[in-house]
Amino acid sequence: SMQIFLHFGSTRRCCLLSQVSVKGKASAVSLLQLATFSGRCVLVRLLTFRNAQLPLPEGLVGVLSDPRVLKVGVGCYEDGKRLTHDHGLTLSCTVDLRYLALRQRQAVLNNGLSLKSLAADLLNITLDKSLELRCSDWEADVLTQEQMVYAAHDAQISVALFFHLLGMNTEPRLPAEGESVFVQLASCCQGLVDVPFRARYNGEGEEGERRRRSRKSTVESPESGDQQVPDPRRNKRKPLGVGYSARKSPLYDNCFLHAPDGQPLCTCDKKKAKWYLEKGIGELVSDDPFVVRLLFEPSGRPDSQKDYYLTAKENVCVVCGKADSYIRKNIVPHEYRRHFPAEMKDHNSHDILLLCTSCHAASNVHDGVLKQRLAEEHSAPQGCEEGIRLLEDADRRRVRSAARALLSASGGMPQSRKEELLSVIQSFFCNGQQEVTQDMLQRAAALETRIFNESYVPHGLKVVQVYAERSLRGLMELECCWRQHFLTSMQPRHLPPLWSVNHNHDKYLRKYGEDLQIQLN
Repeated sequence: SMQIFLHFGSTRRCCLLSQVSVKGKASAVSLLQLATFSGRCVLVRLLTFRNAQLPLPEGLVGVLSDPRVLKVGVGCYEDGKRLTHDHGLTLSCTVDLRYLALRQRQAVLNNGLSLKSLAADLLNITLDKSLELRCSDWEADVLTQEQMVYAAHDAQISVALFFHLLGMNTEPRLPAEGESVFVQLASCCQGLVDVPFRARYNGEGEEGERRRRSRKSTVESPESGDQQVPDPRRNKRKPLGVGYSARKSPLYDNCFLHAPDGQPLCTCDKKKAKWYLEKGIGELVSDDPFVVRLLFEPSGRPDSQKDYYLTAKENVCVVCGKADSYIRKNIVPHEYRRHFPAEMKDHNSHDILLLCTSCHAASNVHDGVLKQRLAEEHSAPQGCEEGIRLLEDADRRRVRSAARALLSASGGMPQSRKEELLSVIQSFFCNGQQEVTQDMLQRAAALETRIFNESYVPHGLKVVQVYAERSLRGLMELECCWRQHFLTSMQPRHLPPLWSVNHNHDKYLRKYGEDLQIQLN
């Protein structure tokens, strides 16, 4: 049956349960949960194999490392790291359900992104995450019925969520001619395979993630595959955007600069206005409003007095109007704007708006949808930058995994498995001619496994390159695309006066012409 699942590219949830010792230090992963799209679930007692000095079944090891078998779940990439550390196993081709939920805009962000929350919000299923079950004895000789049901449900719900998020039935549709089920499913997860979950909109943000990683495990706060909440007793859902740092000062001071003849030029912040005074190249005209008249002819003047940069702007969220907590939002994301030619970047604050922390977080989620569409349309895959710029050398990774497994678990490892891992290290360092020393093991465990990818092109640059092929009009179209996306997805009710989807485009065409030679950064 395992071969049939492999043939159909079945999807598995890999969720791990570990027993926490009395001293508060997490011991090795004791239970591995696997479920297929058919609903069949297998619970593998990993420590039982180790304690009996028996090798794990080759079929199981093969499925876990098979790059053409999707493994889906919440925190499955991190689960793989623990499998490698504790048992020398390799878990590849993982997809975190939280990324899929956010991409498909099906996550109820205020409710968090734990497996329990996703199951309740999307499938209307309540998972039992009681402390009594989570912290029960997972190394017992015989698991209770409640333990087995608890473990199986996590795996089965993960698979159900996967197909729900892709809009499929419980079984994948028949693939088109020449297409495998794996290709069909993997195409829906472009940019998400083997990417650790690092989103800032997952409740507590990066700061929260760092605090959780540095916090010692306790009996009350066990680690688990459901990595959203360290302590189930404090599972209080937090509002969206709580991990963001709001500005400590207003963005807009609404000071004005005037030309020597009194023509208004633009608004600016107070620090800049005072700089002209301190340098002796401007004079104060008024304190309230704060107006500085320049004593030199400016390099340019506004085309008309109905100009965006001449209007005073409120320090409020442009979406909801909230005035007590806001941060800057790049309407055209920096990963694209940074590659624009200087002519389209200089002195251009039009695409920087104020959003409250909650609206900012929601807007970032919507941005992910457009980024994915651009990635698919222009063959510019997204993903963890290190995973593309730096490629993994599979041979060196296998050596490092073998060494780390031997160093951390050699005492309870079957002799046959130990010899197998030693031979991997031996053949890498000395072509099998020399015995593996402790020093060799330490060097192998610290081996660098990444190599620089010479052909790497960042997603943002590749997209900009495609639009730049149509010169200035192409890049203006990309700007319009992002501005219209913001209007459509967020429906802002407090935009500054004269904010426009086509801002400055007529000016660009008059000043540079359609055939401007594009120099990308």
